[in-house]
Amino acid sequence: MIREIEVKSALTKSGLRELDYSLNPYLGCRFSCTYCYARYFSPKEVGDRWGEVILVKKNLLEILRKEVKVKRKGVVGISTVTDPYQPVEKDFELTRKSLKLLLENGFRVSIQTKSPLVLRDLDILTKYRERVDVGMTLTTMNIEEARQIEPLAPLPLARIETLKRLKESGVQVWMFLGPVIPGLNFLGVLEEAGKIGVRVIYDVLNYYQGLPFRSVPRNKWKELEEQIRKMCEELGVQCHSEQEDWIYETKRRYNTLF
Repeated sequence: MIREIEVKSALTKSGLRELDYSLNPYLGCRFSCTYCYARYFSPKEVGDRWGEVILVKKNLLEILRKEVKVKRKGVVGISTVTDPYQPVEKDFELTRKSLKLLLENGFRVSIQTKSPLVLRDLDILTKYRERVDVGMTLTTMNIEEARQIEPLAPLPLARIETLKRLKESGVQVWMFLGPVIPGLNFLGVLEEAGKIGVRVIYDVLNYYQGLPFRSVPRNKWKELEEQIRKMCEELGVQCHSEQEDWIYETKRRYNTLF
């Protein structure tokens, strides 16, 4: 079910240190990923029927046009509680139009998605390539595993091909290995990152009661993290944790990477 709603703000303060603002054109996500924490921060009807109910912020662009003129310039994450390029975006184009508005008005934008639909906006991404980056989320390269935990999301290989196309077009790209779920083989994801030559950000599963996974004990997560770092080193892949990402982004932004 798709329903339109009105909102009072477009840009909200982000809880992630590497982002100043978050912009979510939609609430709910058709990809229906079983591990997604966003259902617990969504309206009840969205959370209870996760993947079935999508709320479209019909006045988002009207609000955003006002906010880009008065808010301090900063980094905007699109999106943090929904996939900005889920199927509903084909019809409403709120992500595309928001992206254009933000970049035209001097904001930086960081996009995270699982969808090849992002390639539709290559014209904007390449025009403003110095102020935009795109991250592609992968949890596994195994199709059967992917279908179990990400029922309606694009298949892993389609995401890999999207990353390649973006990079070939000169867009800054990165890969999000997350959540890292014990039992899933993440080696294939890191191998693909090595072939493409893209940096990886990894993160542990955020457990909430009701998720069909067990929480990851601190000692177990340490072991997994050590495995990831060792694999990255062996494959020649630059990788760091989500907690470390703000350090990387700050250095990149001020051209102090070494």
